[in-house]
Amino acid sequence: MPPKENVDKIKRILDELYPAPQIMLLHQDSYTLLIATLLSAQCTDARVNKITPLLFAKASTPAAMIKLSVEEIANIIRPCGLTKRKSEAIWQLSEKLLNHYHGIVPNNFADLESLPGIGHKTASVVMAQAFDQPAFPVDTHIHRCAMRWKLSNGKSVWQTEKDLKAIFPESEWSKLHLQIITFARQYCKARQHNPVNCPICSWL
Repeated sequence: MPPKENVDKIKRILDELYPAPQIMLLHQDSYTLLIATLLSAQCTDARVNKITPLLFAKASTPAAMIKLSVEEIANIIRPCGLTKRKSEAIWQLSEKLLNHYHGIVPNNFADLESLPGIGHKTASVVMAQAFDQPAFPVDTHIHRCAMRWKLSNGKSVWQTEKDLKAIFPESEWSKLHLQIITFARQYCKARQHNPVNCPICSWL
């Protein structure tokens, strides 16, 4: 467990920089957030936000989505990468939502993670941001920062999630998720990172 004074200082810095962080992915509801988060895998939020308006203009509900072919979906989302896998997952999860959940995105981890193409991180984002449930989604940005800040050993995203949940109060998980991602993109980048210029790494 890291020193409490370090944890408190990290939280204070994040709160000062980002008092009210917002999720960057454009969405209207739990379904469009689910799709946008799926598309964000190995793709920037900025690129996803250019593509989702085009996709949602054609289909913003499961019922509308399955009226498109996988090929039509693929043609729209191609700039997001992993086109075949993502387009198939979007169509298949939309079909499953209609057949098993009356077209409604479920609000629990087990059912979310049973959907095609939806892993724990995506489910965590939806649980936190769409349903306001305690979750701490860990992506590469958070994984990197947690290791640099000595909040976790960095062996796996699963261990990082477990460590962060043990360090921070449950009520702060969702906010911290957004704060750390935003901080990582601005100050604590994967490449050409200079600890001297990082408000957190500079004193650790």
